[in-house]
Amino acid sequence: MRIALVGNPNCGKTALFNQLTGGRQKVANYAGVTVERKEGRFVAPSGRTLHILDLPGAYSFDATSPDEAITRDVCYGRYPGEAAPDLIVCVADATNLRLHLRFVLEVRRLGRPVVLALNMMDAARRRGIAIDVEGLSRRLGVPVVETIAVKRGGAKALMERIDASVPQVTPAPIDEADVEQLHAEVRAILADTVKLPRDTVALDDAIDRWALHPVFGLAILATLMFLIFQAVFSWAQPVMDGIEAGIAALGNGITSFLPADSALHSLLNDGVFAGLGAVLVFLPQILILFLFILVLEESGYLPRAAFLLDKMMFRVGLTGRAFIPLLSSFACAIPGIMATRSIQDPRDRLTTILVAPLMTCSARLPVYTLLIAAFIPNHAVWGIFNLQGIVLFTLYFAGIFSALAVAFVIKRMRKDKSEHALIMELPSYRLPNVRDIGLGLWERAMIFLKRVGGIILALTVLLWFLSSFPGPPPGATQPAIDYSIAGRLGRMLEYVFSPIGFNWQICVALVPGLAAREVAVAALGTVYAMSGSDDAVASQLGPVIAHQWSLATALSLLAWYVFAPQCMSTLAVIRRETNSWRNVAVAAGYLFGLAYLASLATYQIARALT
Repeated sequence: MRIALVGNPNCGKTALFNQLTGGRQKVANYAGVTVERKEGRFVAPSGRTLHILDLPGAYSFDATSPDEAITRDVCYGRYPGEAAPDLIVCVADATNLRLHLRFVLEVRRLGRPVVLALNMMDAARRRGIAIDVEGLSRRLGVPVVETIAVKRGGAKALMERIDASVPQVTPAPIDEADVEQLHAEVRAILADTVKLPRDTVALDDAIDRWALHPVFGLAILATLMFLIFQAVFSWAQPVMDGIEAGIAALGNGITSFLPADSALHSLLNDGVFAGLGAVLVFLPQILILFLFILVLEESGYLPRAAFLLDKMMFRVGLTGRAFIPLLSSFACAIPGIMATRSIQDPRDRLTTILVAPLMTCSARLPVYTLLIAAFIPNHAVWGIFNLQGIVLFTLYFAGIFSALAVAFVIKRMRKDKSEHALIMELPSYRLPNVRDIGLGLWERAMIFLKRVGGIILALTVLLWFLSSFPGPPPGATQPAIDYSIAGRLGRMLEYVFSPIGFNWQICVALVPGLAAREVAVAALGTVYAMSGSDDAVASQLGPVIAHQWSLATALSLLAWYVFAPQCMSTLAVIRRETNSWRNVAVAAGYLFGLAYLASLATYQIARALT
């Protein structure tokens, strides 16, 4: 038996899929398109093994994106090589049935066996939303079950319902003339089966009068962002100091048992602890940043931020639908670029893909905070603000402003000037769930630590090898790294980057930084440790570069990281999503050009003023 899970985006469908299938699932792409395909199996209470397919999120069978087209064709039995599902499980957010019920009605009209899973029922009850489940089932003519996808055992009723026989429903043709009829039917069903608390609606309206105000709303958003970056520096410092001390103690304890002139001692001290240690200390700041992002998302504020910025984004050539992909790019450009699949217009989608790398992803944060802490004084501004936090806020704003500027240029260059309105439903405000916030932070920490223990460790060891071999000739007077492969490469690149103030050590760090931006910090730690600058660079990299670099060089490097295409994975995803090497070349070319010009201007101006 084949079961298809369908529903609007963010309804909890994938969480239900994961709970049903556990580890018995495989992920791939549909043939010929970059749309993710998740398929798995689970054993029903009767002992039957059932196959389940998690279809892409869709708002309607009137497809406006590749994701919706895949879902429509599979459900209709039109997709090549895909048989029509034996059962469709339609997942709906119980806290927002006004938005989700229209798609439920479209699915019901297919005439296939259907089960409606009312997900997030615990959240609906907390908000005082009363749903007559039996009445809803009678009105729709399909079985309705309650689920809580994020709770263990929250899919038990769904499993039992799937295992039972599900009746066929009466099919009905769907066409554009039925759209208004669907909306009318949704309103009638809601009136009969759902009761919303009046105090919740009144509270939402009262808050939105300020939060969505064209002036005060933008001021509130700017203030929130400003306070977030203040907290990144102010709250994280005690924890960072503890991590630095712990890494230094661990490194000294382990390497003290090894001969000082051995290769293993150099690998651990100059490679692993100097490299990874220089990156691990930034974990608290990354988690603080994501704490605020998760709280804003859980509270229902982020869609309102999208509404506030919609007019501005239209003016520069971005559709309002680009807000969520660009917001996702603050975590990492890769999921942000993949999220552009929800943008129907191919020109709007390509523009969003090209500017997504300009969003200040979390991988830039270690570089920013290293340089800010080393070169920007920890002074109070007006007695309440931190100067370092202000500089970090400015860097994030520079990324946003640059993305808008590039989108504006692309808009002027393309012939099609058409724009597409943003239609979205604003959820009710709610108190964030502590458990969900905790799980989100844990997931982000694991992603960061896996990168540290995976790609960053591998590249750090590789850089140590390139920095150690070949060894210095007899009678050499310079540090060994000067004679190594990495040292020679850095000296060659210095001719290209010296006009923007980069020394050969920075040039060496830029090369492994192509794989991931955080590696640049680890690489700097390794290079300076092997240059004999300090025996404990894992905890001393900031003071070392503050002593050896000029302020102009530091500011130039900050400007470089606002723009530079320092992540090969992002370029690979652009290639996959656009199926074009030309777009990859355009993205890499314009980002490198902007980075070099910005760094050149910053370095020359800073030198003239200092």
